[in-house]
Amino acid sequence: MSATLFILLAHPAQILALDVDTGECRTVLAPDDGSPDGVQVDASNGVIYWTSMGAWPDHGEDFLNPDGTIESCLVDGTGRSTLVGGGTIVTPKQLQFDAKGKHLYWCDREGMAIYRSSLDGSNLKTLLRTGVWPEDQPDVLRHCVGIALDPAEDMLYWTQKGPPDGGQGRIFRMGLELPDGQTPDDRSDVVLLMDGLPEPIDLEIDEDRGQIYWTDRGDPSANGNSVNRADITPEGLRNQVVLATGLKEAIGLALDLKNRRAFVGDLSGAIRMLPMDGGEMTTIYQCAGLTTGLAFVDKAL
Repeated sequence: MSATLFILLAHPAQILALDVDTGECRTVLAPDDGSPDGVQVDASNGVIYWTSMGAWPDHGEDFLNPDGTIESCLVDGTGRSTLVGGGTIVTPKQLQFDAKGKHLYWCDREGMAIYRSSLDGSNLKTLLRTGVWPEDQPDVLRHCVGIALDPAEDMLYWTQKGPPDGGQGRIFRMGLELPDGQTPDDRSDVVLLMDGLPEPIDLEIDEDRGQIYWTDRGDPSANGNSVNRADITPEGLRNQVVLATGLKEAIGLALDLKNRRAFVGDLSGAIRMLPMDGGEMTTIYQCAGLTTGLAFVDKAL
Protein backbone atom coordinates (compact mmCIF):
# COMPACT_ATOMS: atom_id res chain seq x y z
CA MET A 1 0.00 0.00 0.00
CA SER A 2 1.30 3.42 -0.88
CA ALA A 3 1.98 5.95 1.85
CA THR A 4 1.82 9.75 1.60
CA LEU A 5 4.16 12.39 2.97
CA PHE A 6 2.67 15.87 3.07
CA ILE A 7 5.33 18.54 2.64
CA LEU A 8 5.19 22.27 3.30
CA LEU A 9 7.24 24.80 1.40
CA ALA A 10 7.56 28.10 3.23
CA HIS A 11 8.73 30.08 0.25
CA PRO A 12 7.26 29.94 -2.31
CA ALA A 13 4.28 28.74 -0.28
CA GLN A 14 3.07 25.27 -1.28
CA ILE A 15 1.58 22.07 0.12
CA LEU A 16 2.80 18.92 -1.66
CA ALA A 17 1.77 15.27 -1.38
CA LEU A 18 4.57 12.77 -2.06
CA ASP A 19 4.01 9.05 -2.56
CA VAL A 20 7.06 7.84 -0.65
CA ASP A 21 7.05 4.46 -2.41
CA THR A 22 6.72 5.58 -6.04
CA GLY A 23 8.26 9.07 -5.77
CA GLU A 24 5.25 10.66 -7.46
CA CYS A 25 4.49 14.13 -6.13
CA ARG A 26 1.50 16.42 -6.63
CA THR A 27 0.76 19.98 -5.59
CA VAL A 28 -2.18 20.10 -3.22
CA LEU A 29 -2.29 23.85 -2.80
CA ALA A 30 -0.12 26.81 -3.81
CA PRO A 31 -1.34 29.73 -1.67
CA ASP A 32 -0.52 33.18 -2.95
CA ASP A 33 0.04 34.36 0.62
CA GLY A 34 1.58 33.25 3.89
CA SER A 35 4.58 31.14 4.89
CA PRO A 36 3.56 27.58 5.84
CA ASP A 37 5.51 25.92 8.65
CA GLY A 38 3.70 23.11 10.51
CA VAL A 39 1.32 20.51 9.09
CA GLN A 40 -0.90 17.67 10.29
CA VAL A 41 -3.43 15.48 8.47
CA ASP A 42 -6.72 14.03 9.69
CA ALA A 43 -6.65 11.06 7.34
CA SER A 44 -10.04 9.73 8.45
CA ASN A 45 -11.79 12.90 7.34
CA GLY A 46 -9.43 13.95 4.56
CA VAL A 47 -8.45 17.29 6.12
CA ILE A 48 -5.06 19.01 6.13
CA TYR A 49 -4.25 21.48 8.90
CA TRP A 50 -1.29 23.83 8.73
CA THR A 51 0.27 26.87 10.32
CA SER A 52 1.35 29.97 8.42
CA MET A 53 3.93 32.30 9.91
CA GLY A 54 2.43 35.24 8.02
CA ALA A 55 3.89 37.31 5.22
CA TRP A 56 7.41 36.34 4.18
CA PRO A 57 9.87 38.96 5.53
CA ASP A 58 11.89 41.17 3.21
CA HIS A 59 15.07 39.85 4.81
CA GLY A 60 16.05 37.36 7.51
CA GLU A 61 13.69 34.95 9.28
CA ASP A 62 12.06 37.22 11.86
CA PHE A 63 8.27 37.35 11.58
CA LEU A 64 7.43 40.41 13.66
CA ASN A 65 3.79 41.04 12.77
CA PRO A 66 0.73 39.33 14.30
CA ASP A 67 -0.43 37.98 10.95
CA GLY A 68 0.09 34.26 11.61
CA THR A 69 -2.75 31.83 10.89
CA ILE A 70 -3.97 28.29 11.46
CA GLU A 71 -5.61 27.03 8.28
CA SER A 72 -7.20 23.93 6.77
CA CYS A 73 -8.27 22.45 3.45
CA LEU A 74 -9.34 19.11 2.08
CA VAL A 75 -6.68 16.72 0.79
CA ASP A 76 -7.60 17.67 -2.77
CA GLY A 77 -6.78 21.31 -2.02
CA THR A 78 -10.34 22.58 -1.96
CA GLY A 79 -12.19 24.20 0.93
CA ARG A 80 -9.37 26.36 2.24
CA SER A 81 -10.35 28.03 5.50
CA THR A 82 -8.66 30.22 8.11
CA LEU A 83 -9.36 28.81 11.57
CA VAL A 84 -7.30 31.18 13.75
CA GLY A 85 -5.94 34.56 12.69
CA GLY A 86 -6.95 38.17 12.68
CA GLY A 87 -4.03 39.29 14.84
CA THR A 88 -4.55 36.60 17.48
CA ILE A 89 -1.20 34.86 16.93
CA VAL A 90 2.19 35.95 15.63
CA THR A 91 4.39 33.15 14.25
CA PRO A 92 2.79 29.69 14.63
CA LYS A 93 5.32 26.93 14.05
CA GLN A 94 5.05 23.14 14.47
CA LEU A 95 1.49 21.81 14.74
CA GLN A 96 0.10 18.67 16.36
CA PHE A 97 -3.29 16.99 15.86
CA ASP A 98 -5.05 15.20 18.72
CA ALA A 99 -7.59 12.95 17.01
CA LYS A 100 -9.10 11.61 20.24
CA GLY A 101 -9.48 14.97 21.95
CA LYS A 102 -10.27 16.76 18.66
CA HIS A 103 -7.75 19.51 19.30
CA LEU A 104 -4.91 21.28 17.52
CA TYR A 105 -1.78 22.29 19.44
CA TRP A 106 0.98 24.62 18.24
CA CYS A 107 3.90 26.79 19.30
CA ASP A 108 4.00 30.51 18.51
CA ARG A 109 7.65 31.54 18.14
CA GLU A 110 7.69 35.35 18.21
CA GLY A 111 4.42 35.24 20.14
CA MET A 112 6.27 33.25 22.84
CA ALA A 113 3.38 30.94 23.65
CA ILE A 114 1.81 27.50 23.25
CA TYR A 115 -1.82 27.28 22.18
CA ARG A 116 -4.64 24.76 21.81
CA SER A 117 -7.90 25.05 19.90
CA SER A 118 -10.78 22.93 18.71
CA LEU A 119 -10.47 21.64 15.15
CA ASP A 120 -12.56 24.52 13.83
CA GLY A 121 -10.36 27.09 15.57
CA SER A 122 -12.81 27.79 18.39
CA ASN A 123 -12.08 27.47 22.11
CA LEU A 124 -8.61 28.97 21.69
CA LYS A 125 -6.64 28.50 24.91
CA THR A 126 -3.19 29.68 25.92
CA LEU A 127 -1.38 26.81 27.68
CA LEU A 128 1.96 28.52 28.24
CA ARG A 129 3.36 32.02 27.85
CA THR A 130 7.11 32.53 27.99
CA GLY A 131 7.10 36.28 27.31
CA VAL A 132 4.96 39.32 26.55
CA TRP A 133 4.62 40.29 22.89
CA PRO A 134 6.03 42.52 21.52
CA GLU A 135 8.21 43.73 24.41
CA ASP A 136 10.01 40.40 24.99
CA GLN A 137 10.16 39.27 21.36
CA PRO A 138 13.86 40.14 20.85
CA ASP A 139 14.82 37.62 23.56
CA VAL A 140 15.13 34.52 21.36
CA LEU A 141 15.59 32.26 24.40
CA ARG A 142 11.84 32.70 24.95
CA HIS A 143 10.90 31.46 21.44
CA CYS A 144 8.84 28.24 21.37
CA VAL A 145 9.16 26.23 18.15
CA GLY A 146 8.64 22.46 18.07
CA ILE A 147 5.84 20.58 19.84
CA ALA A 148 4.89 16.95 20.47
CA LEU A 149 2.11 15.23 22.39
CA ASP A 150 2.09 12.14 24.60
CA PRO A 151 -1.65 11.78 25.29
CA ALA A 152 -1.26 8.46 27.12
CA GLU A 153 0.82 10.24 29.75
CA ASP A 154 -1.08 13.56 29.45
CA MET A 155 2.18 15.31 28.57
CA LEU A 156 3.25 17.98 26.09
CA TYR A 157 6.85 18.51 24.94
CA TRP A 158 8.32 21.55 23.19
CA THR A 159 11.56 23.16 22.08
CA GLN A 160 12.94 26.63 22.67
CA LYS A 161 15.66 26.83 20.07
CA GLY A 162 17.65 29.83 21.29
CA PRO A 163 19.86 31.93 19.01
CA PRO A 164 21.03 30.53 15.64
CA ASP A 165 23.90 28.10 16.19
CA GLY A 166 23.92 29.32 19.78
CA GLY A 167 24.19 26.07 21.72
CA GLN A 168 21.42 27.24 24.06
CA GLY A 169 18.56 25.11 22.74
CA ARG A 170 16.26 23.41 25.22
CA ILE A 171 13.54 20.75 25.39
CA PHE A 172 10.77 21.06 27.99
CA ARG A 173 7.78 19.06 29.25
CA MET A 174 4.52 19.98 30.99
CA GLY A 175 1.00 18.60 31.40
CA LEU A 176 -1.56 18.84 28.62
CA GLU A 177 -3.84 20.79 30.94
CA LEU A 178 -3.18 24.03 32.79
CA PRO A 179 -3.04 23.18 36.53
CA ASP A 180 -5.99 24.44 38.55
CA GLY A 181 -5.54 27.95 39.84
CA GLN A 182 -2.45 28.64 37.73
CA THR A 183 -1.84 30.87 34.72
CA PRO A 184 0.00 30.32 31.42
CA ASP A 185 2.68 32.76 32.64
CA ASP A 186 3.46 30.86 35.83
CA ARG A 187 2.95 27.11 35.57
CA SER A 188 4.50 24.95 38.30
CA ASP A 189 4.66 21.80 36.16
CA VAL A 190 7.15 23.05 33.53
CA VAL A 191 10.22 20.80 33.54
CA LEU A 192 13.47 21.42 31.66
CA LEU A 193 14.51 18.06 30.19
CA MET A 194 17.60 18.93 28.15
CA ASP A 195 19.65 22.06 27.51
CA GLY A 196 22.83 23.13 25.75
CA LEU A 197 21.55 21.79 22.40
CA PRO A 198 22.77 23.41 19.16
CA GLU A 199 19.31 24.58 17.93
CA PRO A 200 16.46 22.04 18.33
CA ILE A 201 13.43 22.49 16.07
CA ASP A 202 10.63 19.96 15.43
CA LEU A 203 9.67 17.05 17.70
CA GLU A 204 7.91 13.71 17.28
CA ILE A 205 7.22 10.94 19.82
CA ASP A 206 7.20 7.15 19.50
CA GLU A 207 4.74 6.45 22.32
CA ASP A 208 5.07 2.65 22.22
CA ARG A 209 8.84 2.74 22.73
CA GLY A 210 8.88 5.79 24.94
CA GLN A 211 11.27 7.74 22.72
CA ILE A 212 11.39 11.29 21.40
CA TYR A 213 12.93 12.38 18.09
CA TRP A 214 13.94 15.88 17.04
CA THR A 215 15.61 17.85 14.28
CA ASP A 216 18.36 20.35 15.02
CA ARG A 217 19.43 23.10 12.62
CA GLY A 218 22.38 24.33 14.68
CA ASP A 219 26.16 24.25 14.39
CA PRO A 220 27.28 21.10 12.51
CA SER A 221 30.52 20.99 14.51
CA ALA A 222 28.39 20.53 17.65
CA ASN A 223 26.19 17.79 16.14
CA GLY A 224 23.68 20.28 14.78
CA ASN A 225 21.94 19.93 11.41
CA SER A 226 20.96 16.50 12.60
CA VAL A 227 18.22 14.05 13.55
CA ASN A 228 18.27 12.92 17.18
CA ARG A 229 16.58 10.46 19.52
CA ALA A 230 16.39 10.06 23.29
CA ASP A 231 14.56 7.84 25.77
CA ILE A 232 11.72 9.43 27.75
CA THR A 233 11.87 8.71 31.49
CA PRO A 234 10.03 10.21 34.48
CA GLU A 235 13.29 11.94 35.40
CA GLY A 236 13.94 13.40 31.95
CA LEU A 237 15.50 12.48 28.61
CA ARG A 238 18.26 9.88 28.60
CA ASN A 239 20.56 8.15 26.11
CA GLN A 240 20.61 10.76 23.37
CA VAL A 241 21.63 9.32 19.99
CA VAL A 242 22.51 11.37 16.90
CA LEU A 243 20.94 9.32 14.10
CA ALA A 244 22.05 11.44 11.14
CA THR A 245 24.05 14.58 10.38
CA GLY A 246 24.85 16.58 7.27
CA LEU A 247 21.45 18.21 6.80
CA LYS A 248 21.09 21.77 5.53
CA GLU A 249 19.13 23.61 8.23
CA ALA A 250 16.97 20.66 9.38
CA ILE A 251 13.34 21.55 10.12
CA GLY A 252 10.48 19.12 9.40
CA LEU A 253 10.19 15.62 10.87
CA ALA A 254 7.67 12.80 10.48
CA LEU A 255 7.72 9.18 11.65
CA ASP A 256 6.45 6.01 9.96
CA LEU A 257 6.23 3.89 13.11
CA LYS A 258 5.04 0.73 11.36
CA ASN A 259 8.00 0.57 9.00
CA ARG A 260 10.47 2.18 11.44
CA ARG A 261 11.54 5.02 9.16
CA ALA A 262 11.82 8.75 9.69
CA PHE A 263 11.43 11.53 7.15
CA VAL A 264 13.20 14.86 7.46
CA GLY A 265 13.16 18.06 5.42
CA ASP A 266 15.52 21.02 5.41
CA LEU A 267 15.88 24.45 3.86
CA SER A 268 17.76 23.02 0.86
CA GLY A 269 14.44 21.52 -0.25
CA ALA A 270 15.68 17.94 0.12
CA ILE A 271 13.39 15.31 1.62
CA ARG A 272 15.36 12.51 3.24
CA MET A 273 14.52 9.15 4.76
CA LEU A 274 16.44 7.24 7.41
CA PRO A 275 15.86 4.16 9.56
CA MET A 276 14.55 5.07 13.00
CA ASP A 277 16.98 2.63 14.58
CA GLY A 278 20.01 4.04 12.76
CA GLY A 279 21.39 3.52 9.28
CA GLU A 280 22.01 5.27 6.00
CA MET A 281 20.06 8.42 5.19
CA THR A 282 18.87 8.74 1.58
CA THR A 283 17.32 11.60 -0.39
CA ILE A 284 13.92 10.59 -1.78
CA TYR A 285 12.75 13.89 -3.29
CA GLN A 286 14.05 17.36 -4.09
CA CYS A 287 11.66 20.30 -3.69
CA ALA A 288 12.06 23.64 -5.45
CA GLY A 289 11.83 25.74 -2.32
CA LEU A 290 12.42 25.94 1.43
CA THR A 291 10.82 22.90 3.05
CA THR A 292 9.44 23.16 6.58
CA GLY A 293 6.78 20.89 8.11
CA LEU A 294 6.13 17.24 7.25
CA ALA A 295 3.23 14.90 8.02
CA PHE A 296 3.16 11.15 7.27
CA VAL A 297 0.01 9.16 6.46
CA ASP A 298 0.24 5.38 6.01
CA LYS A 299 -2.06 5.28 2.97
CA ALA A 300 -2.56 7.00 -0.33
CA LEU A 301 -4.50 10.26 -0.10
